[in-house]
Amino acid sequence: MAGEDPNDKQSAAIQWARYSQVAFIIPAAVVVGLLLGKLLDYWLHTHWLFLVGIIVGSIAGFVDMIRTITRQKT
Repeated sequence: MAGEDPNDKQSAAIQWARYSQVAFIIPAAVVVGLLLGKLLDYWLHTHWLFLVGIIVGSIAGFVDMIRTITRQKT
């Protein structure tokens, strides 16, 4: 459009890609936490560290999701 600086607005494809990754952030973080917890359970002969992994993965996923959503335009 006339009068708009193309550097001010990101293309629709870039915005779509950035926000579509939000759907994968939390599940991926939870799965990684679960797998690391199961691995620690196997090595340390425990049965509860997978729960810690799920909780830590969930927290990491939410933090990354919030950072992605609130990220300034670069």
